[in-house]
Amino acid sequence: MKNVYFLSDAHLGSWAIPHGRMQERRVVSFLDSIKERAAAVYMLGDMFDFWHEYRYVVPKGFTRLLGKISELTDHGVEVHFFTGNHDLWCGNYLERECGVILHRQPLTTEIYGKVFFLAHGDGLDSTERRYLILRSVFHNRVCQKLFASIHPRWGMYFGLNWARNSRKKHENTEGFFNGEDKDGMAVFARKYLQTHPSINYFIFGHRHIDVDFMLSDSARFIILGDWITKFSFVVFDGEKLLMENYIEGETKL
Repeated sequence: MKNVYFLSDAHLGSWAIPHGRMQERRVVSFLDSIKERAAAVYMLGDMFDFWHEYRYVVPKGFTRLLGKISELTDHGVEVHFFTGNHDLWCGNYLERECGVILHRQPLTTEIYGKVFFLAHGDGLDSTERRYLILRSVFHNRVCQKLFASIHPRWGMYFGLNWARNSRKKHENTEGFFNGEDKDGMAVFARKYLQTHPSINYFIFGHRHIDVDFMLSDSARFIILGDWITKFSFVVFDGEKLLMENYIEGETKL
């Protein structure tokens, strides 16, 4: 039985991350090291700091990652790509060229007899009212078409600059978890579990913090860290589910 892996929040291409090339190489090294052991890889959003597909244009760069993803899918490994709040403007390029399975909404799925609720996690915290309004604008089809009418030279600049400023604005608040009973994402999971008691694992990204605790006797709540400083991932072998940090050349996968 092969493993299933979960990771999120690499924010590749970010203008706010000085070691971007090294960061991408580490993600690729990780994917290369698991390619013979993996049945599936779930990328739970914000793998890119900004991604917007125009009709005939996609963002430059990321050739190492896109090539490795294509190698995995060609090798028979399922790669599930969830859109996050930074890379929600995906078209069909990643599906057609790289073979990923694209998810724009949360997914409930069964893996080796266990039920998983998987999502990037943005928009689940109902207390973030200002963000929810902004998110509704980003997801609005009319707004998306208007943005797509901007020349890529300016559209990509605007998107990358916005993402950089957003990261700088929130970098001091990252790593904060408001408690198992008060944190917005945990509250969402508890309420959702009441009407969906068969779920065994809730796994989210978005927050750049690694959180792991039991919601009930049979349900576990996990927030993945990131691939900027933590390089954290979750691996499930059908029996055990573990959260680990990838250290190149040392981590045994």
